[in-house]
Amino acid sequence: MRIDILTLFPKMFENILGESILKRAQDKGKVKILIHNLRDWTFDSHKSADDKPFGGGPGMVMKVEPVYLALEELKAREKRRRARVILLTPQGKKLDQKLVKKLSKEKRLILICGHYEGVDERIRNLVDDEISIGDYILTCGEIPALVLIDSITRLIPGVLGGGDSLRSESFEKGLLEYPQYTRPADFNGMKVPQTLLSGDHRKIEIWRREEAVKRTRERRPDLIKIERERYG
Repeated sequence: MRIDILTLFPKMFENILGESILKRAQDKGKVKILIHNLRDWTFDSHKSADDKPFGGGPGMVMKVEPVYLALEELKAREKRRRARVILLTPQGKKLDQKLVKKLSKEKRLILICGHYEGVDERIRNLVDDEISIGDYILTCGEIPALVLIDSITRLIPGVLGGGDSLRSESFEKGLLEYPQYTRPADFNGMKVPQTLLSGDHRKIEIWRREEAVKRTRERRPDLIKIERERYG
């Protein structure tokens, strides 16, 4: 997969993309992530990518011209792989694991990081999707872009070690993940459940399923409701 990022703040990505699983995924050639400064497609002396909104109002609005020119150039660079263009915005569809899985199958993504008071409405005509990571306001679209990149990259085949670890994670099969433990078996009187120490894989599997259902009912009952509505 190739991911192009259009941003006004390229340095926000450097440390995170250069660490842990994201770094290893790039080193393995599983994903190619390219960061582009939107100001490279501006032409005034100040490299302005924003302006005051027509009609007045607070803040500044991201201009349409730099985004349009950037998309045209990036799409032309690699025509053999159609790019799916995504705008990160609080007005977009809320990101969930189902959407992450869908996007992880794409060959190429172009992410536009919104900023300031918002974006020129005409930018929405240039994108395929608008995505939000939750019902709250952030100062910029760079943070949601990183969330999206991380969630997608880890699902690309070969990025993580085993398929079983992916299948047992939270939000897979509509449930939160079951409790996990490691050594020591007894820490300050807090003991690991005996079932996990038994070596009986069938009992462990049943325990994990029951605990996943229990935890989901306690912490995210809305997920249980969604699954019931989906499957009856």
